[in-house]
Amino acid sequence: MIRRIALCLCLWSTPILDAGAEPSPEAETRRIEADLSRIHMPEGFAISLYALVPHARTLAVGRRGAAIFVGTDANRIHVLTPGGEGAASVDVFAPDAPFVIPHGLCFDAEGSLFVVEQNRISSFPAAETDWRRLAWKDARALAPQGGLIPAAEQSANHTTRVCRIGPDGKLYVSLGQPYDVAPRDKLELFDKIGMGGIIRMNRDGSGREVFARGIRNSVGMDFDPSDGTLWFTDNQVDRMGDDTPPGELNRATRPGLHFGFPWYGGGHVRTNEYARDAPPQGVVFPEVEEAPHAADLGMTFYRGSAFPPYYRGGIFSAQHGSWDRTMPVGARVMFTRVGPEGKRGVSEPFAEGWNDGDPQYLGRPVDVAELPDGSLLVTDDQNGAVYRIVYNAP
Repeated sequence: MIRRIALCLCLWSTPILDAGAEPSPEAETRRIEADLSRIHMPEGFAISLYALVPHARTLAVGRRGAAIFVGTDANRIHVLTPGGEGAASVDVFAPDAPFVIPHGLCFDAEGSLFVVEQNRISSFPAAETDWRRLAWKDARALAPQGGLIPAAEQSANHTTRVCRIGPDGKLYVSLGQPYDVAPRDKLELFDKIGMGGIIRMNRDGSGREVFARGIRNSVGMDFDPSDGTLWFTDNQVDRMGDDTPPGELNRATRPGLHFGFPWYGGGHVRTNEYARDAPPQGVVFPEVEEAPHAADLGMTFYRGSAFPPYYRGGIFSAQHGSWDRTMPVGARVMFTRVGPEGKRGVSEPFAEGWNDGDPQYLGRPVDVAELPDGSLLVTDDQNGAVYRIVYNAP
């Protein structure tokens, strides 16, 4: 049986809640919509509530847009099915599945959904069309429970994986390492298995290899459709001051590159722990340095044509917002124009207003994804919500 969670936009009044009771979906909808009226975007863009989704984190959109999967940092995956008037219905996918942090979601060209958990990878065939009948028994194991990383290295820190299918047809998976700065006695192991890096494998789980190293905790990646290179965000070292080190938007042009961590804490800033150690040869520095501690997470290249030409081929990314800073920064959606030959670009705020200077954000964007019609979805795990951004020419 499929459990359904309805997004109700009813107009009748709701009963008075007892003290300490959870707000109703109707009350949450009104509150979130009021906050969305404070979001600033370039002229012609509009944002609206698309669905209420508990623990909404990552997005995977089926090729037809008939089903949108939402990963979480809990134990559920949700499915959105577009409805009328800009809203979507919400269901639980494979409710019998024993998911543990099913955060990493991505589709291949054949419509299989890949699910990367804390320490397991599975795939579900024909998920966009057949998700209503799929159950845990239909999952194909690429890495069984305990087979993605050693069980001894499991941690609550930096364990929200992300994935993408590359132009080579392989599955790419980020493996954050669980420390603020990785200790020396873990470097050899992490280097071997790809923790603090990005691994790739065939879609049946075979042929696993480390694709990129020197990455503290990447929670967003996508391939540039113009040249097939992998770009990814990276969260950088904490407690080094309000204004250092910067966040990162990186570009991996080939396998085997090293992006500097833990010798570098972000950008060209050396960590205190490794300041006297010689870094690896040929460290690749970020294409774009982002605001320090803004927590750059999900990203996507904009492939559509519904937005003005300025945005086509650029990168939309989500900044979750700082916790390690005197004055908060982030909690916004950024846009990055990619430079000539796919190289260094410049980031600028695209949708902001969830951070009004108060320590408590109005919302915390996590991921972005494009729908087939060219509109943009944004998840917010603080509000348990998914938003939709559309463009209407002024």
